[in-house]
Amino acid sequence: MKETAALRKRDRLVSQLPVTAELLRGSLLQRIIRHRSGCPKCDRGEGHPVAVLAVAYPGGRTRQISLRKEQVTQVKRCLANYQKLKSAIEEICELNQQLLRAEQGDQESPLGQ
Repeated sequence: MKETAALRKRDRLVSQLPVTAELLRGSLLQRIIRHRSGCPKCDRGEGHPVAVLAVAYPGGRTRQISLRKEQVTQVKRCLANYQKLKSAIEEICELNQQLLRAEQGDQESPLGQ
């Protein structure tokens, strides 16, 4: 890929980055909670559906946050934004590597443009 094309593609990726305030890392899980006794719904085997955001941390720790029904849509949007941002960052890094290799004789770095 030519240097100008790589720069244009990189600029386009940067302009399409999601709003960074609306980011969440993790996984959205759907669980069924069952009471031990006294709940007719649980006695029938139905249980209560619950949405949970699970976030893994270094050392094997996982935090699970129970969500209200009205939060699920926002969490899905924030998780999607995180994946878009992560993907765009990887692609920008690849383009920057190509730009570093593009012109070995150039004194000025194409990364700063």
